[in-house]
Amino acid sequence: MDPGGAAILESSQRNLCWLFAPRPPLPAVSLGRMNVIDHVRDMAAAGLHSNVRLLSSLLLTMSNNNPELFSPSQKYQLLVYHADSLFHDKEYRNAVSKYSMALQQKKALSKTSKVRPSTGNSASTPQSQCLPSEIEVKYKMAECYTMLKQDKDAIAILDGIPSRQRTPKINMMLANLYKKAGQERPSVTSYKEVLRQCPLALDAILGLLSLSVKGAEVASMTMNVIQTVPNLDWLSVWIKAYAFVHTGDNSRAINTICSLEKKSLLRDNVDLLGSLADLYFRAGDNKNSVLKFEQAQMLDPYLIKGMDVYGYLLAREGRLEDVENLGCRLFNISDQHAEPWVVSGCHSFYSKRYSRALYLGAKAIQLNSNSVQALLLKGAALRNMGRVQEAIIHFREAIRLAPCRLDCYEGLIECYLASNSIREAMVMANNVYKTLGANAQTLTLLATVCLEDPVTQEKAKTLLDKALTQRPDYIKAVVKKAELLSREQKYEDGIALLRNALANQSDCVLHRILGDFLVAVNEYQEAMDQYSIALSLDPNDQKSLEGMQKMEKEESPTDATQEEDVDDMEGSGEEGDLEGSDSEAAQWADQEQWFGMQ
Repeated sequence: MDPGGAAILESSQRNLCWLFAPRPPLPAVSLGRMNVIDHVRDMAAAGLHSNVRLLSSLLLTMSNNNPELFSPSQKYQLLVYHADSLFHDKEYRNAVSKYSMALQQKKALSKTSKVRPSTGNSASTPQSQCLPSEIEVKYKMAECYTMLKQDKDAIAILDGIPSRQRTPKINMMLANLYKKAGQERPSVTSYKEVLRQCPLALDAILGLLSLSVKGAEVASMTMNVIQTVPNLDWLSVWIKAYAFVHTGDNSRAINTICSLEKKSLLRDNVDLLGSLADLYFRAGDNKNSVLKFEQAQMLDPYLIKGMDVYGYLLAREGRLEDVENLGCRLFNISDQHAEPWVVSGCHSFYSKRYSRALYLGAKAIQLNSNSVQALLLKGAALRNMGRVQEAIIHFREAIRLAPCRLDCYEGLIECYLASNSIREAMVMANNVYKTLGANAQTLTLLATVCLEDPVTQEKAKTLLDKALTQRPDYIKAVVKKAELLSREQKYEDGIALLRNALANQSDCVLHRILGDFLVAVNEYQEAMDQYSIALSLDPNDQKSLEGMQKMEKEESPTDATQEEDVDDMEGSGEEGDLEGSDSEAAQWADQEQWFGMQ
């Protein structure tokens, strides 16, 4: 070190020694004088985390070099405030290390019969009264562990807190961690403890309902607050609605939430609208689901929750430009949630860019491992890329997280069928039928599997008839019934079925299938109209485009012959080969661009 630097360091040390040098006892009125620890505490309370980090780091180094400089209680405080500043900077491993050191310091402090006063400071008694809570330190450590995906360590540190000392937020974190780990009994106990202390903790109520606790039992835990606090008469109905949600009774859940939403005080509530949209989606009513999502989005332009499902529905309808705009808007709101990544992934998936969809789905899962829509996106991308066994793992995890969502089972069954595991698909479809009940969706899912086996064709027909009796407008049932009629070459029956289904709705797939059936009965002009309608609904629908092009060739064979003659006169047709080469080169260029991004 150069002489100038050494001089500055020596001067700084003299000043600091003066600051902490022993002083004669001061009168009692001087107890209010602040020391350096008080300044650190005040800066921490004021949210000056970067300042706390710098100062506490320097003070801890001083304490290491001179153990007599601070009392054990003061060093404990410094460690906690330094760890808090690291936590704020998202340096979770470093924060855990400092919190652990603080707890060790606290143990040593507890063993001493009395706290040693800090050098030159007679104000140790007030300090000992405002030491950071050891319980709060353990909670912060658990938060660090959850951010580091070390849930077992988080549970271990919180389990070490005696039950009577656990605050509501500790019980809530424990309940969520237990639930994630599949430990239902301790999770239920912790949620109930949260409700005992805070009877209006609605997320804890949802947690209990998701663990199959009866709605009546949960409602009884909130009865006192409903009777004593005004304007809470809606709460019992709210609990009833979400009890239906978690038992998979979508129709009754929809009716109950609609009755809540119609009440003047709860009208236009974004959370209720989002729940309604999700329920319509689960019930297969995509039209009403989109409408409710749009209504919620208009009320809250910064809404993120549920937008992944909304983006998926838009992508399925072929509205890829709207999906792209939605993804951009969500990224502008926050890129730390799974939803923007899922929406962008849906755009890539329905653009047949499966590698990119896989990457975006994986990124969404990294941000939120409980995102069902992200798991479904990644599973679908893996399946379409031929990685069926990996896809099965993701669909099974989605089923574990959302056992009442039929689309999770549909994805898994599609994987079984893709790998010719018809027996496994049949077992799964029968289990879904028994678990979720005989509704149009489960009947159609079971019929889908039956259609794969020639032996069960008649059973498939019976199941589809039952599904269409319950819901004549259920698109998946109509599509499968049309597929069956096409096999049997009953085109007139198929046309009647499709016209009836299209009477009150418009769907690209239904218009395209109707076009195919009309071609089969030589109704070419109307078939062309149906293909045109299908393409207007989804310009990327390749099958409709192929059907239209095939019809154009069949309708004008003379024109086609004339074009061939012109081609023969002009040359050997090498230009067409070159165009194909350009198309193929463009595809490779697109792939190179994507892999370059990685």
